[in-house]
Amino acid sequence: MNITWPPANLCRVKRELESGYELDDDPGRVDLDVVVDFLSNQAYWSKGRSRELIEKTFWEASRVVGLYASDGSTVGYCRAASDEVVFAYLCDVFVLEEHRGRGLGKDLVREMVDYGPLTELRWLLGTADAHDMYREFGFRKPSFRIMERPGPKFADDPPSE
Repeated sequence: MNITWPPANLCRVKRELESGYELDDDPGRVDLDVVVDFLSNQAYWSKGRSRELIEKTFWEASRVVGLYASDGSTVGYCRAASDEVVFAYLCDVFVLEEHRGRGLGKDLVREMVDYGPLTELRWLLGTADAHDMYREFGFRKPSFRIMERPGPKFADDPPSE
């Protein structure tokens, strides 16, 4: 099987927001230094993660969406991991602190889950603090079919049952 990047079914999106920001799913535009800094130093879910692992998840993502200020700098990001047939997992959603409070996180999520090639799939995500926002996009508690195997790195997480 010959696989090329980007996949043929991937429709590139570049969308200007009313606020002067822009969304773009071109991975070549994302400033990985910004993504690595935020994920390894600030995000509760990935603090301490190495640059190597962050870059691996970036390059192996099914889709990434960057959020850019009017000067073109990366100020937000999210990615999806997917088999591109049945499920998609929304990961690493963030907006830098100085750009929060403008609905930009919602714009990022909307772009990822409501537009593009993965829209029709079953979306999953993990969050400790943004349940209400994700409910606005149709996320809810998993169905009875979904189970989780946390793995040893997550042994200290509280039990779900």
